[in-house]
Amino acid sequence: MSDNLKTIKELADELGVSKQTIRNKIDKDFREKFVQTIKIKGNNTLVINNAGYSLLKKTLQNDTAQTAKTLQNDTAQTAKTLQNDTAQTAKTLQNDTAQTAKTLQNDTAQTAKTLQNDTAQTKLICFLEEQLDKKEQQLSVKDKQLENKDTQISQMQNLLDQQQRLALQDKKLLDEYKSEINDLKALKMPTQETEFKHLDNQYKDEVNALKEKLENLQEQIKDQKRIEEQEKPRKWWGLWRK
Repeated sequence: MSDNLKTIKELADELGVSKQTIRNKIDKDFREKFVQTIKIKGNNTLVINNAGYSLLKKTLQNDTAQTAKTLQNDTAQTAKTLQNDTAQTAKTLQNDTAQTAKTLQNDTAQTAKTLQNDTAQTKLICFLEEQLDKKEQQLSVKDKQLENKDTQISQMQNLLDQQQRLALQDKKLLDEYKSEINDLKALKMPTQETEFKHLDNQYKDEVNALKEKLENLQEQIKDQKRIEEQEKPRKWWGLWRK
């Protein structure tokens, strides 16, 4: 095909996109200005001139930049939400532990006061003391869980820092991509399009990897919340009634 006219397939190969992406960019106005139909091997074929090629190339580059910016914003917002949720979970767990300890202490003191003059209830007092020991052990476990939560928060902060570094790397890669395109235009060397295609694919792989890390992190938070719901302590007097 002539250097001045390119088929949709040729454009798609050079720009590193699908033929459908090219077709989606060809509206009525674009067709009237930049598209014509010629015979190739006896078949009517749509071809696009150099001006149309340049316009399509610029449009696709703008789309890629916008996608990168949107992804970066979404990543920052997700990391911020995740950090807030984790902090709130740790605070709630700490408050619940303190409230449980206070309630248990009050209940135990009241029960002991009621039964101290009744020698027939000695065994019940012993049972309650045993329950108190168990609750103290449970509080010790909760303290350990709080320590683990602090560790998780630290790990999540590290992950957030890593995500920010990846976002900066994405921006740097995009800037380099734009710079190489501008250099290419200045040097008039269209044969370097295959290198741009490689850079674009590398950028997409890094973006997909970042999405996968975020999804895994969200699943870990959901699993942690389910575990905390299942581990909520039952009141000791509910056990006594049974």
